[in-house]
Amino acid sequence: MTELASPQRESLEPPSPRSPGTSVQEYLDNDARPVPAVLRYDINEDLGTGDLDAERYISREFHDREVQKVWRKVWQFVCREDHIPEPGDHITYDIADDKLIIMRTADGSIKALYNVCLHRGRALRQEGGRVSELRCPFHGFSWNIDGSLKNLPCQWDFPQVTPEEFSLPEAKVATWNGFVFINMDPDAEPLESFFGSMLNDWERWDYTDRVVYSHFGGIVDCNWKVAGEAFIEGFHSLATHPQMMEWLGDENTQYDVVKGENWNRQIVPQGVPSPTIANHISEQEVLDSYYETRAFYTQGKGRDLSAGDDGTPQVPENSTARRELAAAMRSALAEQFGSDQDHWTDSELLDGIQYFVFPNFYVFAGPRTNAVYRFRPHGNDPDKCIAEVFLLAQQPADGTHPKPPAPRWLQPGETFSDIKEIGLLGPVFDQDMANMPYIQQGLKSLRRPGITLARYQENRIRHYHQILDDWLARP
Repeated sequence: MTELASPQRESLEPPSPRSPGTSVQEYLDNDARPVPAVLRYDINEDLGTGDLDAERYISREFHDREVQKVWRKVWQFVCREDHIPEPGDHITYDIADDKLIIMRTADGSIKALYNVCLHRGRALRQEGGRVSELRCPFHGFSWNIDGSLKNLPCQWDFPQVTPEEFSLPEAKVATWNGFVFINMDPDAEPLESFFGSMLNDWERWDYTDRVVYSHFGGIVDCNWKVAGEAFIEGFHSLATHPQMMEWLGDENTQYDVVKGENWNRQIVPQGVPSPTIANHISEQEVLDSYYETRAFYTQGKGRDLSAGDDGTPQVPENSTARRELAAAMRSALAEQFGSDQDHWTDSELLDGIQYFVFPNFYVFAGPRTNAVYRFRPHGNDPDKCIAEVFLLAQQPADGTHPKPPAPRWLQPGETFSDIKEIGLLGPVFDQDMANMPYIQQGLKSLRRPGITLARYQENRIRHYHQILDDWLARP
């Protein structure tokens, strides 16, 4: 595993001019708690200013290359371990034309079995659940939950079939922090090697016992990269999420990009105003706006953890909205989860500390309720993708660990705002999703050589495509 040290800030030279507003590192200088080294590095390697060819979003040929060179070669997030806690528990996972069953076996291990009957090719399962065997509805061929052959009807008529050689094919499986990943390449590098130096960062954050209390998603009329790229930069917030500007430091976001790694990071400061309005807003107005437009989500209740029973508090003369919000969050988390939350920094309690692992794993770090995003092609259509969100919370104080709920898929005519249990998060996702079909349409009529990216604020997107190009160039 590559070691990524936390360099001294004085030695860092940003690759391009940054916002004149207060930086993330300057906010950390005033944090109410000691700040760990994992938040103290600030590395954004310069990847240039070249345009990105629009064909990589709209071309059928490019999509087909991605299926062969990326989706069938890389590690990808499929579920949490607690989605399949007992033997026979399974979920189905489709990516382009490949269909898999992620199965908990009798010995407690997890297998990724190809969801195809070896007789005539019918899918064995259409949905997840719990089974004692995998039985094809067409002719009754069946396999044990570990993929070994169980029953071959009219075995006398299949002299060419050896039961020992008629097990269901498998993809590779690995777990990390309670997440389950699969890789269809039998020669794939270990997951730990794929994650690289990111694993050093996550020694502070343990998600093994996190509880999935909401999982929702829908089909979006855009390429999977169009959707994913919208969530690795804060530059769009001013126009797309104007209601957040009073408490979201959009232009102050820190973007960490390291060449040669399959991951990158951003830290979006919250509880502070956007630099565009910072000279025209008070600390009290920042706090008031935060309570009005931002919700924290708890296990299935949509409860606002930051709001007290007595209404919005006042910011003391010698304090800041950011410090008061972090203190309220510490108290609310301790009350809800029954454990000490005092050691968490203001940044971990408030900021959007998001790690992206290529190609489709977006995970936020910290103690509060956090989101995990996933974007992947819808079937083999370069113009459509599946967008999903998993909301994770700390384990309840009573020690229970409920099985995650079934996914809530948007139906025709519905919006994310119709999912009541996610509260104010729904309208935010609707704002994001409203852009995406128009981006996909616009890319097809773009008359420039490609799309133009900001040098610093959109460098994660450039890095994303650098990783993609590396995988496409492999044999």
